[in-house]
Amino acid sequence: MSRIEDALQKLQSRSPRSPALPTTRLATLEPRQHEYAGRRIIVDSSQLRVNGLLALDTEERQLSEQYRAIKRPLLRNADPHLDPPLARGNLIMVASALPGEGKTFTCVNLCLSIARERDWTVVLVDGDCSKPHLTRLFAAESEPGLIDLLRDPSLSFDALVMPTDVPGLSLLPAGSRDPRASELLASKRMDELCAALSSNDGGRIVLFDSSPLLVTTEAPALAAHVGQIVVVVRANETRQEAVLGALEKLDQTKAIACILNRNAEAGDHSDGYGYGYGYGYGYDDTPEPEA
Repeated sequence: MSRIEDALQKLQSRSPRSPALPTTRLATLEPRQHEYAGRRIIVDSSQLRVNGLLALDTEERQLSEQYRAIKRPLLRNADPHLDPPLARGNLIMVASALPGEGKTFTCVNLCLSIARERDWTVVLVDGDCSKPHLTRLFAAESEPGLIDLLRDPSLSFDALVMPTDVPGLSLLPAGSRDPRASELLASKRMDELCAALSSNDGGRIVLFDSSPLLVTTEAPALAAHVGQIVVVVRANETRQEAVLGALEKLDQTKAIACILNRNAEAGDHSDGYGYGYGYGYGYDDTPEPEA
């Protein structure tokens, strides 16, 4: 058993066991069409590949299949018709224990996969306020974003979100730099924002790219407001104590998933892409990891 698998097993042993899997009523989601007022972004796939954030053409099909498996339980948990519903299940945070685990790669590809769904749209939020890599990637450094939204109650989420030319995918950049970013993410304003985004809005996923859990206080603050947390770990590289230390910073009653990333280094395609996936939430039907 690898160090990461052992860490997952320990997480599962400590997590409260669910007496039964939630069931989903047969109902069709009706995603509401949102009119976002931010500047429209053109997603340059070739540039994303240069930055190591998309698979090579020869590996794209394999990676697409793996992300289909990864997104399915997340979307199931986000379904407002889930019985019982998962609180704020459509708000998902993607984090890691340390830098260099493949977190941003995971965010981009997971959002692109969700955007292909007929019943869901997705807003990718750059919540890594210390190092807003996604904001820079989409050349949105000068645009107002999450931090501005938290500082100024007169601003609205839909007014700042930037639509893209990829149907179903939009972006909220990190916004202005602020030394109080951690306090803003922990604020009542942030909780009210997340409550509004999670209520009566079936069909929209809000996915937060956060800072590493063991590096800043921003990630634990953000984690308190979402319903699902995905922790990306570099398989056979990340030390077990780092994974466990990161998981200790999270509310163990939340839906916590781990993605074992076998190719975390951007631009390193030598071994192909491979992802394992597992829940630490007491679910017994976790998909088998794909090779």
